[in-house]
Amino acid sequence: MPSFVVPNGNDNPQEFEGKMTFYVILCAVIAAMGGLMFGYDIGISGGVTSMDDFLEKFFPVVYIRKHQVKENNYCKYDNQGLQLFTSSLYLAALVSSFFASKTCSRFGRKRTMQAASVFFLAGVVLNAAAQDLAMLIIGRILLGVGVGFGNQAIPLFLSEIAPVKYRGGLNILFQLLVTIGILIANIVNYYTTNFHPSGWRLSLGFAGVPAIILFVGSLIITETPTSLVERQRPDEGLKMLKKIRGSENVDREFDEIVNACEAARRITSPFRNLMKRSSRPQLVIAILMQVFQQFTGINAIMFYAPVLFQTMGFKNDGSLLSAVITGSVNVLSTVVSVFLVDRVGRKALLLQACVQMLASQIAIGIILQLFLKTSNNLSPHLAIVVVILVCLYVASFAWSWGPLGWLIPSETFPLETRTAGFFFAVSSNMLFTFLIAQAFLSMMCHMRAGIFFFFAAWIVIMGLFTVFLIPETKNVPIDEMMERVWKKHWYWKNYMDADAEQKDNNIENGVSSS
Repeated sequence: MPSFVVPNGNDNPQEFEGKMTFYVILCAVIAAMGGLMFGYDIGISGGVTSMDDFLEKFFPVVYIRKHQVKENNYCKYDNQGLQLFTSSLYLAALVSSFFASKTCSRFGRKRTMQAASVFFLAGVVLNAAAQDLAMLIIGRILLGVGVGFGNQAIPLFLSEIAPVKYRGGLNILFQLLVTIGILIANIVNYYTTNFHPSGWRLSLGFAGVPAIILFVGSLIITETPTSLVERQRPDEGLKMLKKIRGSENVDREFDEIVNACEAARRITSPFRNLMKRSSRPQLVIAILMQVFQQFTGINAIMFYAPVLFQTMGFKNDGSLLSAVITGSVNVLSTVVSVFLVDRVGRKALLLQACVQMLASQIAIGIILQLFLKTSNNLSPHLAIVVVILVCLYVASFAWSWGPLGWLIPSETFPLETRTAGFFFAVSSNMLFTFLIAQAFLSMMCHMRAGIFFFFAAWIVIMGLFTVFLIPETKNVPIDEMMERVWKKHWYWKNYMDADAEQKDNNIENGVSSS
């Protein structure tokens, strides 16, 4: 059975006693180290793949092409092996996330986080000590398994230890640590690029620091009450709930956990339930938000920011410094989302970001189309303008499609399909992250500046999808989503009518609908 998440909303969540205790904060920060681990890896790969020492050792063809003055600017880094170095992690994460969901349920969130840190550390050792491409790719695959296990367990852990009224903030803590990890990686790359010939080994090796913190920290933090009850240990679950809430008056919340876990046990096939007509809206939105999140082009920029800036004419140090700047913008803008998401609403943030991302992408595409040919560099002034436009683009993504791409799927599924639905969201994200990471440098070679217009076209589609098909879920308890959101939406209400629900029930029970 897939792991189970306690609902984020209740009829009257304020009646649950619970304060933000020091112990909860400690547990949340330690668990969120998995986000730092994940973010560091996202940020480090782009900088490493632009280092001459790394390219000369593992990708000599790319190294030679990079230093040929007359080589096409857009095709310097077009190499499937180089792209595989980045993308192999996400393919491994995609496969391992299925097994991680089973591990979470059977062994608990804490053990799954420990497994994530062990896999990740093994990958770090192989990468930092790599002598050939095979060793490098195997290390990346182990990192991917660690990411798959961590991304499955850590958000669940944060949701289940947080007091109800602080749950959203603690969930975004994971995303915030991802952006901080990207920033730290960019800073590390900026300094290690001058350590010859093994600066890249230092960059890859430092990824072990957050993994060690997560492993050691996981030895002292609690298992979640939900996981304990789910695994038939209710007495321990009640004791732990009292500890993390800092109160003896937790009976109502504990009863809800018990009831929710019992309801989950009665569902023998949550994936079959997800195929019901009434589950179609949530499933479509969960999957497409992950697809759209990747087709904004954000991970292409975050993975390959130094490479991208070198293509625009920056020297190696300048390109890494520009990546540090965009990483800083990413962190600060994610903080903005914490304060705005429950005030202005999800839909307003998504639409505003579409406008800002669209304008930025088109402007970058026009500048490159007009001024960056196959063998020249942008003027310093135009290069700075491009960096500013990239920052505007990253900022708008970081307070909208970044965190909301995960938040909206997590709050729209009904209880009986929530874990199965979220598995589809995670899997879709990893699949399309892999595809973009594997294809981006080749796309840039063949499409040149047109790649920015390609992503801009997707942003138009995203905006239209948001306007017509994404409902506003601000301040709506999860248990009331069906009545207050789906049954009142102009289009999705067609999937919620009584006849459709009866047809689903008939199919599930093997009764003919004729």
